[in-house]
Amino acid sequence: MGLHDGRVVVVTGAAGGIGREHALEFARQGGKVVVNDVGPAQGVVDEIREMGGEAVANSDDISDWEGAGRLIDTALDTYGDLHVLVNNAGILRDKMFVNMDIDMWDAVMKVHLRGTFAPTRHAVDYWRRKFKAGDPVSHPRVVNTSSPSGLYGNVGQANYGAAKAAIASFTVILADELGRLGITVNAIAPSALTQMTEGLDAYVAKMAEIKKRTGFDAGSPANISPPVVWLASAEASGITGRVFNVKGGSISVAETWVAGPGVDRESPWQAGELGEVIPGLVARARSNSDGSGKPRV
Repeated sequence: MGLHDGRVVVVTGAAGGIGREHALEFARQGGKVVVNDVGPAQGVVDEIREMGGEAVANSDDISDWEGAGRLIDTALDTYGDLHVLVNNAGILRDKMFVNMDIDMWDAVMKVHLRGTFAPTRHAVDYWRRKFKAGDPVSHPRVVNTSSPSGLYGNVGQANYGAAKAAIASFTVILADELGRLGITVNAIAPSALTQMTEGLDAYVAKMAEIKKRTGFDAGSPANISPPVVWLASAEASGITGRVFNVKGGSISVAETWVAGPGVDRESPWQAGELGEVIPGLVARARSNSDGSGKPRV
């Protein structure tokens, strides 16, 4: 018995990289998979069918409202239901901010933010209709894709990091809003060797060193999928509104912003007073995290 026997799963951006691994792992766990990508997705569908699974390709642009609706309809028309939506699709337009143009900004925001909002809205509309009709879908799940760049920052990725930070907040807010419908919403912040990380020389070198030393392919995108598949399963009913760092054999919970050292009084502050207040608060506060989520020294 698999974690997703009989369940219908949509994975966006699934023609390659992490998305492909998601689709394959869901199929191994018994899921019927809609493999979405604007690139050729039929190869992944063929792989799933060769392993005895069920899958169908969809090439709609998930950042387009009507396209996202057609994607969800593909699941409903083909398999008659929808249980899981994994929002994985993404692009990069990396550039130092002073050289970033408006098209680079808009392209990343469209694919990541609209491309997460639109499929989710269509999926939730279906689950809400079923819930209100007294025939709720069993364990509906949304798993979004944030990034260490969005949680901890990364030079040269102001557009990508801003979009991924927004997806993390989107996850937390939707979990609170949709819990009454039985829908859980979680996210991952993955790190793996894909086309989107191939230019990160230090990371590539580190993954190569680990593989040479241990035999473990820590950079493989296949490492990212088991936590996603579990979060999308019935077993994860008590987990919602959380973002998980996932890389290699490491899984950790990313904690949201918290209020650090502060002062409070029952009168307004004057700007001239704050030179004796704010520097002291910053000195007592935890430093911002580095790219791995650990405090900078």
